[in-house]
Amino acid sequence: MSTILDSAATALQLIASSDTALWAIVGRSLSVSATACLLACGAGLVLGAWLGVARFAGRGAVLALLNTLLAVPSVVVGLGVYLLLSRGGPLGSWGWLFSFKAMVLAQMVLVLPVVMALTRQSIEDAERAHGEQLRSLGAGTLVRGVLLAWDERYALLTVLIAAFGRAISEVGAVMIVGGNIDGFTRVMTTAIALETSKGDLPLALALGLILLVVVLALNVLIALLRRWRERRDGAALDATLGVAA
Repeated sequence: MSTILDSAATALQLIASSDTALWAIVGRSLSVSATACLLACGAGLVLGAWLGVARFAGRGAVLALLNTLLAVPSVVVGLGVYLLLSRGGPLGSWGWLFSFKAMVLAQMVLVLPVVMALTRQSIEDAERAHGEQLRSLGAGTLVRGVLLAWDERYALLTVLIAAFGRAISEVGAVMIVGGNIDGFTRVMTTAIALETSKGDLPLALALGLILLVVVLALNVLIALLRRWRERRDGAALDATLGVAA
């Protein structure tokens, strides 16, 4: 018990003293995940919105594949990206393996299905509620997708936050393609795994505490956005009923 308490005390000291190595790992982790999410969301929001309003042959198979990709373990994603970027792989000439770019690519591949699936569900729900009205006004698939995405913009913000949380908390993919190189590709999750195996509990605990705070902050932000959206929708409904009365 004393060992745990001593390690926790040392971990808090590392955080309070702005330890250079600690905060370099934190900064690198945030940078990798933020870059991967921005890239994944750029494509995922568009594709997800299109899937939400489009109707075509084979759509069910596409959705089944998308839902399957949601359950793929991060180590499998890391293995796939590793094979692509390895010297004998199709993208080996890029020289990205064991680099910042490789970790961004791995997290982007991991996060993309999450963004697409959540966006598709949000837009499809909005399509059921408002699609018929938009079609009666002559809106095509593209216009409906854009209008519904704008109407659901606050819900889509929660998608982006959830995607970032998924990226920053994963360990398998970035460890495989990044190599967990000290000072270059070591991020919070991989450092926690390594330092725990080495018995360096203070650093692992410090990183774990920071990661918990980041994830907690993301969840609080999602809850606040949802509550704000519910209040906004409630106020709009009250205004509509007031006009009708």
